[in-house]
Parts: sequence; C-alpha cells; structure tokens
Amino acid sequence: MERRDVTGTVVAAPTDRRTTPSDAGSGAEFTAIDGRPSILERYADRVTEPERFPAVARPIPPRRRRDRRGRGIRGTLLPPDVPAYATRGDRFDDLVLDAVEHLDHRWSTELADVEFAVEDVPPVAVTDDEIPLAHYQPAGGKGRSGTPRRIVVYRRPIEARAVDSEDLAELVLDAIIHEMAEMMGVDPAVIDPEGHGWGDEE
Repeated sequence: MERRDVTGTVVAAPTDRRTTPSDAGSGAEFTAIDGRPSILERYADRVTEPERFPAVARPIPPRRRRDRRGRGIRGTLLPPDVPAYATRGDRFDDLVLDAVEHLDHRWSTELADVEFAVEDVPPVAVTDDEIPLAHYQPAGGKGRSGTPRRIVVYRRPIEARAVDSEDLAELVLDAIIHEMAEMMGVDPAVIDPEGHGWGDEE
C-alpha cells in the first residue's frame, strides 16, 4: 500500500529491518523507523566503532573430574597441610619434638650439640624381647668428618607398647630421658624430677 505525505507525494514505506550485532561489526547500521533516529545514531557520541557490539565471553565451568567408573571426584579430599592429613609417623615426630622441648627448658646447654632422630625399628635383630625403645650414639670422629652425639627413638616398638595416645606421649618422653641419663651418666630421676624416665624401659 502506497503512502503519501500532506502534499500528496508518494513516500517509501518505512522498513522494519534491523541489523544484527554481527552485521554492525561489518559497517551496517540500524535503519530508522518512522522517521526516528536509529540506535547507533542516538548513541554515536557514546560508543566508538570497535566498541559498538563488544563480544561477551561467558566462562564455561570446568567439568568435575570423575573416575572411569563414575564413583566420584578423583583426587585427595583434604589438602596435605590440614591436621587430618598427618600420618602416624608425622604425629610421632611431633611427640618427640614435644619431649625434647620439655627437656630443653632444663638441659638446654647439655642438649645444644645433641641430634635427635626417629627410626621405625632398631637396625639390628634382637632376641628375648630386648627391643630397645631408643638408643644413644656417642659422637664419632673429629672435625667436619665427625658425627654429633645422637639419640635415636624407635617408633614401632614404642607404639606397640602404648595403650592410648597419652601413654604414647609418656613412653616417648621416658625413652628420651633414659638415653639422656646414659649420655650424662646420671640417674633418670635427675633428668626429669617430675617423675618420668625411670620405668621399665630396656
């Protein structure tokens, strides 16, 4: 259907075509409708050509890793630095450090050059239930090639004797006191007057 203005002149019908964002990137513009300015004309002073239709990136969430049989997420449930991840050996090492710290308050000078270590079991076979809980090794050699005095605590024999965690801590302390007494040539009661160190440790 033709459209005429007030003077009777035929005018073109307004188009309703709009360009898409992809068209705009190629130089096309929105066409005016019914004499109204296009969107680009209205906002030309606010938007530069490259910014007319910026690309919007929608991040895709990564897929949760599952094992091949669909039994759940693969990987550790707890990071290594949390307490629940500590191994039995780690906890035992902490008990040894606690015992040394307790004794160092009284014997810091005597323990200044003593090295403490933890091993799972004694290095040599023993018989008749004479399994040591710890062992004192005197210093060996001189100079840089020498070895310092050393007290080695054996984890598994102590754990085998302990009835609970509190008893385990007491046994660790007693074993170290016993070896310190041997190192210093004194009675265990001298090392720890609080009452530790003179049990039935072999």
